[in-house]
Amino acid sequence: MEKKQQDLNKGLLPRHVQFIALAGMIGTGIFKGSSDTLHIAGPSVVVTYLIGGLLLFIVMAALGEMAIANPNHNVQHLIHKAFGFRISFITGWLYWINWILVTVVELLAAGSFLQFWFPQAPLWLLSLICAAIIVGINLFQVKAYGELEFWFAGVKIFALIVFILLGILLLLGIIPSTVQEPFKNYTTHGGFFPNGLSGTFNAFLVVMFSYGGAELIGVAVTETQDSDRVMPKIVKGVILRVIIFYILPILIICGMMPWNQVTGEDSPFVQVFSAAGLPGAAHIMNFVLLTAVLSAANSGIYATSRTLFSMAQSGTAAKSLAKISKKGIPLAGIAITSLCILVGIYFAYVTPSQVFSYLMSIPGFTVMVVWIFICLAQLKLRSTYKVKPKFLVKWFPFTTILAVVGLSIIFIGFLFSPTNLIGSTVSVVTLAILFILSFIVGSVKQ
Repeated sequence: MEKKQQDLNKGLLPRHVQFIALAGMIGTGIFKGSSDTLHIAGPSVVVTYLIGGLLLFIVMAALGEMAIANPNHNVQHLIHKAFGFRISFITGWLYWINWILVTVVELLAAGSFLQFWFPQAPLWLLSLICAAIIVGINLFQVKAYGELEFWFAGVKIFALIVFILLGILLLLGIIPSTVQEPFKNYTTHGGFFPNGLSGTFNAFLVVMFSYGGAELIGVAVTETQDSDRVMPKIVKGVILRVIIFYILPILIICGMMPWNQVTGEDSPFVQVFSAAGLPGAAHIMNFVLLTAVLSAANSGIYATSRTLFSMAQSGTAAKSLAKISKKGIPLAGIAITSLCILVGIYFAYVTPSQVFSYLMSIPGFTVMVVWIFICLAQLKLRSTYKVKPKFLVKWFPFTTILAVVGLSIIFIGFLFSPTNLIGSTVSVVTLAILFILSFIVGSVKQ
């Protein structure tokens, strides 16, 4: 195969990758999914976000260590190196399915945010318009994508910081609002744990969906300049980002309004500004939220197309998917992703009221499986490093084993939960199909 068909352009700058990691992590999961987690766990959901953040930190550290020790290897390459064809086939396609679903959810969320201004327009039509714009963006050179994503991510990071600062001022009464005694909202509506510890645990599935995307740096690393310098900085900032962009906003939302009054129709962020008597700010926030989910969808199309490309290189997908355009873009992968998005938007046309709850439950399962195999790959590959990387996971192997056990408990708990019957069924069936296909395709290749 010719070199131009094998190598993607290293057009992503360090600042691009740092913001891409944030972009994948800050999207529908916090801006719209936070209403679901609050409904499930109440204020105690901050405990779920913190524990999930610690697990995420270990996964990111393991991924960062492997990426530095194995230059030009992304997530799929690393799992293939650790476990061979079959596991790589299953996790690669599972990760692709995960990002397809996430991208569809983000685009549907974008359509729902547009309905804030155009309530008569159908969800599927507004989502289709957003999809056309985002697919068009991904047809540019990767540097152009990285630059646009840098500004996309910058807008939502800036907005979250403003929301936090404004929320703190409102909670402290420095800025007057219609909310009386906001701190009582943490305990007067069933307590801090209104649905008990089971509610706190049950929120994990949406929380994992929310955090899914942070590992996108493991996909982008093969197109990144100075990746060995960039990765440690991104990994070390994971917990701080979780606290700033998840826990503080949730605490503000719970203080500004009773958790059981979060409707889910609008983003809780918009509801807070409306409840605080700042309707003009609600319009601004809704625009920011629209930008945020478009950013996450942008990252999703990038992730799906690059995952297909790397799988084609390793032989777990058709060789034709390894072809790239003169601009260094895997057009075949983008085309397949676009078709899948159309299918997702069709579901929004058929069942607009249930499509969010159905789609958001499945990526929570898939991302946990991928994270588990990232940790298992690090456990296996640590002894094979030719050069000891400067960045290493501390207290190895106990830290990584802790993450594997924690993620497995959450995964098994939700797999047998009657409230997640649809998501569990779809996930198990998908895993079974991929398992069977891995043997069929593997035997053909031999």
